[in-house]
Amino acid sequence: MTKDDDEITGPLSGLKILELGHFIAAPFATRVLADLGADVIKVEPPKRGDPVRTWGDIPEGHQHSVWWSVHGRNKRSVTVDMKQPEGIALVKRLIKEVDAVVENFKPGQLAKWGLGPNDVAEINPDAIMVQISGYGQTGPGHNRAAFGVIGEAIGGIRHLTGYPADVSDLPPVRTGVSIGDSIAGLYGAIGLLAALFEKKVGRGAPGRKVDVALTESVLSLLEGCLPEYGYSGKIRQPMGSTIPTTAPSNAYPTSDNRWFLIGANSDALFKRLCEAMGRPELLEDPRYHDNPQRVKNAKILDAEIGAWTKDFTIAELEKVIAEADIPSSRIYDMSDIAKDEQFLDRGMIQKVQDPRLGEVLHPGVVPMMSGGPAGKVRWAGPEIGAHNRDVFVDILGMDEQEIEELTERGVI
Repeated sequence: MTKDDDEITGPLSGLKILELGHFIAAPFATRVLADLGADVIKVEPPKRGDPVRTWGDIPEGHQHSVWWSVHGRNKRSVTVDMKQPEGIALVKRLIKEVDAVVENFKPGQLAKWGLGPNDVAEINPDAIMVQISGYGQTGPGHNRAAFGVIGEAIGGIRHLTGYPADVSDLPPVRTGVSIGDSIAGLYGAIGLLAALFEKKVGRGAPGRKVDVALTESVLSLLEGCLPEYGYSGKIRQPMGSTIPTTAPSNAYPTSDNRWFLIGANSDALFKRLCEAMGRPELLEDPRYHDNPQRVKNAKILDAEIGAWTKDFTIAELEKVIAEADIPSSRIYDMSDIAKDEQFLDRGMIQKVQDPRLGEVLHPGVVPMMSGGPAGKVRWAGPEIGAHNRDVFVDILGMDEQEIEELTERGVI
């Protein structure tokens, strides 16, 4: 597909994607692609829409959350009841017109509706099918129900997000966001782009499918955990805010009850930290002679550093450590992020006009790109079915009478 220069909104302009997704994983994948210019047509159930529209803070007098402004941005929303035969027929017509289909229903559900991978391949052999699920499309557990937190547990990251048993007997904590869903969504986007490149260079059979599992997406993040276990049987354990292979690297308290990260974990950085602390004698202590010794004695060393940082406010500590040129940072909350000069300068904090909410803060588009139109926020998450006429008339060639009849029967 091609577009005139004045219609190009990003590197993926001209790519048309049908999203049969709900909740987080597939919609996150398509949002990333839409940010980069893809034309994403999101299919939602009539009236109620994607359930995630009601997740998070819902302003008084509104039906949908503030989060939806970001989660649904840059997409076109159409409504189709896929539980009705006419709705399935309508989705099939849309499949004929797109380059890819992205979905995250429970494995087998779309096939029951006649919209499975084989059906998509028959309808449009050139369309790439991206499927995101808890456990993947095959294997003995593929049809088990799962959400992001389950993928995080089975993928191994939940075991690591806590404190050692001698510090706390509380269960490992959630990361605070649905990171398993988001990581799976990123892999879905990567798989789609890989399949597109394969088509471009003339490889690959028609009906290419991309199969992403939440569990596997999370497992892929775990650095050396699996090879370490395979080699020595060692199971990496939660370490709180420390890094088990290097020291000092931890979060330290301040006098105003904030936490400040310091990563002085090379010999040169540790020397600068000792000088900043006014404790040059620590350099002569055999317990801190090199990184292996500092790791072995990390608890004692962290206590020394924490006692020092506790005498400073977060702002005072930032200045002292910055002057020593040591990798460091306060642990940001959203108020810190929203006014961060680096984020602001690079456009990562964007003021977006949302027709429902007025001005809303959005995170910017990642990655930044040069050499032509890059990604951008073109519009906030739309109302349910906001683009029905645009899509059904412009893409499918439906007339007003057909649209009205389908609307009356609750198909759209």
